[in-house]
Amino acid sequence: MAESALSLAVNGREHQLEGKLVLFRPPVTESGSANGHAGPRGRPAQAPPRGVPDGVATWSAAIMGLGYVGLPTAAALHGQCGQIIGIDVNPERLRQIEAREADLAGPDRARLEAALDDGSLELTCDPAAVAKADVVIICVPTPVNGDHVPDLRALRGACESVVAHARPGQTVILTSTTYVGTTRELLAGPLQRRGLRAGSAVFVAFSPERIDPGNPDHVQRKTPRVVGGVTPECARRAATVIGRLTDAVYLVSSPDAAEATKLYENIFRAVSLALANEFADACGTLSLDPVEVTLAAGTKPYGFLGALPGPGVGGHCIPCDPHYLLWQLGRDGHRSPLIEQAMTSIRLRPGRVAERARQVLAADGRALAGARVIVVGVSYKAGVQDLRESSALPLIAGLMSDGADVGYYDPLIPRIQLPGGAALESQDAPAGSGWDLAVVHTLHPGADYSWVPDCLRVLDATYQFDTAPHRVVV
Repeated sequence: MAESALSLAVNGREHQLEGKLVLFRPPVTESGSANGHAGPRGRPAQAPPRGVPDGVATWSAAIMGLGYVGLPTAAALHGQCGQIIGIDVNPERLRQIEAREADLAGPDRARLEAALDDGSLELTCDPAAVAKADVVIICVPTPVNGDHVPDLRALRGACESVVAHARPGQTVILTSTTYVGTTRELLAGPLQRRGLRAGSAVFVAFSPERIDPGNPDHVQRKTPRVVGGVTPECARRAATVIGRLTDAVYLVSSPDAAEATKLYENIFRAVSLALANEFADACGTLSLDPVEVTLAAGTKPYGFLGALPGPGVGGHCIPCDPHYLLWQLGRDGHRSPLIEQAMTSIRLRPGRVAERARQVLAADGRALAGARVIVVGVSYKAGVQDLRESSALPLIAGLMSDGADVGYYDPLIPRIQLPGGAALESQDAPAGSGWDLAVVHTLHPGADYSWVPDCLRVLDATYQFDTAPHRVVV
């Protein structure tokens, strides 16, 4: 299992803290390797925990939830265990997977197709199927509602199903981002009330997912994971499983610490992005390029971890996860003003882009009302077919509410539904000359944007579309 350098900005002295992390040493298989990979630097690994299968064909895994985390997790287990049971309550999702239409790319797609071809992947809507598995990995979504309160329905439902069908000897690993204490509250406690005590009858742990959709530079195998078990034996068994997915697993003292770890990761990202957008506005006032300044600051080898500005923050993590901590703290009467302000800034960012569109048109004596505006790219990030929390949706809704005639172009998203219920379809090979303004929101790799410079005005909310000489930025 590979070593992994810390990613910190502590005056360049990160190495002084590395000893505070416990790097898990995986068990040695019969072939003398650890999970199919040679032991680090020739050091012997510890023996497998009792009851944890150490051969590919001797154990099975059930994946509860086959979304953006569960499906690549199931694919990555191909060749690592004898049977993979994929469970999802949505029959249409299972149909997509069986038809090989699921949004999975690169090596993960090849592994998924191989698992479907050789029959090692079983797909079902029946949660009782978890009873057939030695390991259960819960990967369900944890969104927030319109009031930014955690929507725990999928999480509670999945945990209740696992508890109801769990059997002695199983290892149960929760990966969904959630509030601190969830693993104990929704898994360990209910299991004990069933007579299955964590650490002896069953083995319960939390290991936060670190999937980065659409980014080939951050594959599962090379992305370290953290594991916190209810007991040390729980942690050891869970780490043995997670070690099948990644080259580096770090142990923390408890599932609570692991849950807080994931919240902190995404809260840091949220605050950094809010700051990047605010700093970009400041650079605009000073007639500076915020990307240039950010990259220049990033040459400092310590004390700076930068982020690039954009049209807003979307996806399944950053706009949602910090609210799990804010909600939990709020129940106890505590506040976190910096995090609250960052999330407010993120929520308001699409409105700032819409206001800038109004300014760009007004500079030419053109009103936003009645103007033809095309939004270029609507998915929340480049290279993914994912609209969750995309800032393009409130941006388009805001432009339309001010009277603009709005269309969009996104080769990955054929149709969108706006918050008010209105639906739009992607423009087919649009002609730039037909639009008063193009707002560049998301740029997909390999897509044709040669028509965008033909638009009379180009507002670049990505700060990186320099193909149009007449573009302006937010």
